[in-house]
Parts: sequence; C-alpha cells; structure tokens
Amino acid sequence: MSHSLTKIWIHAIFGTKNRMPLINDNISKLVHEYIQKQLEDLGCNPRIINGTADHIHMLFLISREKTIVEIIKNIKGGSSHWINQEELIKLKFSWQIGYGAYSVSESNVLIVEKYIRNQKEHHRKMTYKEEYDKFMSSHELGINH
Repeated sequence: MSHSLTKIWIHAIFGTKNRMPLINDNISKLVHEYIQKQLEDLGCNPRIINGTADHIHMLFLISREKTIVEIIKNIKGGSSHWINQEELIKLKFSWQIGYGAYSVSESNVLIVEKYIRNQKEHHRKMTYKEEYDKFMSSHELGINH
C-alpha cells in the first residue's frame, strides 16, 4: 500500500476536578462546541460530544498523526484554560487528572453515539461513579487485570 490509512474510533471520558458539577446547562453547549473545534484542529473527526455537569464523553476518529495522550492533554488543557479565560463559571475550572479512552468498532459507533447523546437521561439512573466502575469492569481495567 503506498499510503497509510486509519479509521480508529475513540470513546473518551473525563470528569471535572473532584467531580464538581460545574458544566451547567448555560455553558455546556459552548464547552462542547469549543472541544469540537479543538478536536478538528488536532486532525480528529468528532462524531459527538456530550456529558453532564461533572463529566464529558467524546466519540471521534483519532488522527493518525497524534497519540491519545497528546489529544486528551490538548483538549483538557485548552478547554479548561478557555473556560477560565472566558469566565464561564465563578470558580477556577479544571478537569480531573485522568481519563478513559476506549476503541469502538465500526459496528458499535451508532450504539455509542446514542449512549453519549442520552447522557442526562442515563445519569438519572446511574451516577458517574457507578458508570466509571461499570466501564472499569467491562473493559477489564481493574487493579487485578
């Protein structure tokens, strides 16, 4: 093959520092739009970005020129700086240190997209901590794995 081709879907999740509910309905659309632009600037193709007051989900095609670490570092650093610079909230905003990033097969893209789109409804039934624990278990990311 004379050129490189990739198509790797990533479902990334990260929360606000200390899981503080800082991304309220007044700013969530602005934050999601800003992150979408960041992903595009990094050469990633965002499919959907959504979340709740204390965390965010992104589904995107990863750039073949960037690593997950570079992408998430740029997204989290750039968006937190922008939120603070624009004074979108009264407190100093920051994301938690860690993140989750999972590959998604093409056959599951629509399922993950629907899951991300319905975050507010989903979290009426399950807390972020419960969701996190479920992801850790289903992706075999626990301490003993």
